[in-house]
Amino acid sequence: MSLGYAEKLSYKEDVGDVGMSEFFDSPEVLQKKINQLAKMIKKSKHLVAFTGAGISTSCGIPDFRGPKGIWTLQREGKDLPEASLPFHCAAPGITHMALVELERAGILKFVISQNVDSLHLRSGIPRHKLSELHGNSFREVCPSCGTEYLRDFEVETIGLKETSRRCCDPKCGAKLKDSVLDWEDELPPTEMDAAEKHCRMADIVLCLGTSLQITPACNLPLKSVRKGGKMVIVNLQKTPKDNKASVVLRGFVDKVMAGVLQLLNMHIHAYVRVDLFQIIFNHSRCTTESKYIKWSLKVISVHGEKAPLPCIESVVVTFPERPELKTAVLCQQPFLLKRETLKTRPLHMVLWVNFIEGCGCQFTSIDFPVNFEASEDDIIQDKDIVIQQLRDQANEGQYCGQSSIVDRKVLLDSGKTISTYAVATNIAQYNGLPSKTSDISGFYNKVSGERKKVDLDSGIDISTDSMPLKKVRVH
Repeated sequence: MSLGYAEKLSYKEDVGDVGMSEFFDSPEVLQKKINQLAKMIKKSKHLVAFTGAGISTSCGIPDFRGPKGIWTLQREGKDLPEASLPFHCAAPGITHMALVELERAGILKFVISQNVDSLHLRSGIPRHKLSELHGNSFREVCPSCGTEYLRDFEVETIGLKETSRRCCDPKCGAKLKDSVLDWEDELPPTEMDAAEKHCRMADIVLCLGTSLQITPACNLPLKSVRKGGKMVIVNLQKTPKDNKASVVLRGFVDKVMAGVLQLLNMHIHAYVRVDLFQIIFNHSRCTTESKYIKWSLKVISVHGEKAPLPCIESVVVTFPERPELKTAVLCQQPFLLKRETLKTRPLHMVLWVNFIEGCGCQFTSIDFPVNFEASEDDIIQDKDIVIQQLRDQANEGQYCGQSSIVDRKVLLDSGKTISTYAVATNIAQYNGLPSKTSDISGFYNKVSGERKKVDLDSGIDISTDSMPLKKVRVH
């Protein structure tokens, strides 16, 4: 979970058991249980996944109740654990992507999540097949018309409070609210109703990385058991529901899910993250008397000028065909450049958009030509098609950083042009899984040009060969 989210929660003295001991099945026993689980999933008619914080720890997000969990360390009076990367940069792990493969194969019918990290949505689980019981730190909701807004930045509040943004529907315009619950908030009826419905229909509820302590969510899997279904638990700590489960696997969820998919002859595809941003170019109206024209260029979030751009560190604007024009280095948001140049000469700019640590690519370059004496045409492309093309390119080349324009709107009356760009900022490949599930002590995870080998038993990087791409900054 996000440390920011944990710090925003209201104080609660009794948060249940923390500092829970971890238990591990022997390799032989765990393999036997993985084989059993794979057979159960293959025969399943209505599989439901119920997920907790334990599926995101391998993504760099600390859990709450484990030996190094947030609440465990708080109770011991120790400093909070440090997240290995910004919350918004976390990429889905093997378990997230394994669930995507099961959903696309028609096996997994629904996902119920207690997490607020948005990794299920990022991984590709359809929104209508997901209940986020405790909300989503990246999702805002309009209380008036019900429209949801998924952000690329962490919303600043929790507890269903008003945020600083409004609904974009011109007929509405109500103030948006965050979707994350605080301790005393009731579970949202729409999310809970869908979760209950699918648990009653489920022949298997697969509980992954959850201690099953938070009520009433923890009782949802029992609705399947009462209807004759089965509950399977994959968790390192003991849970209050262990005696109700048909199978309890004591092992890392990533290792278990990798083994299950291997037995089902299913491949875990790469995750490619695509981010959007806008370039707004504005210039004053041309007059016959003036030889020069004033203009401005701004790089902003697609969510509005006041919204943060979490993945961009700086923007460098160069003028390759105009050596007399000084390169501009924009290091603070909003990334704004103001200049005055000859209106009779076309302006060819190249923007080097530098990304923060945690992104798989270091930068992307955008060609941005401007002709003050000729009007531009609008560009309208299907955003989903553009994003899929970028993902395909990243997969084919096994690296990220590709970019493409999504649309361009030319507002002639105001002299403003708004261009939206998409860029593949990260790629994680879950390849190198061994042919035998009894030998899944490690897997290769290739993120951009860096190759890591991670021990699935310990979660420790055991790389012997690392090939990082050199980080480039343009000045």
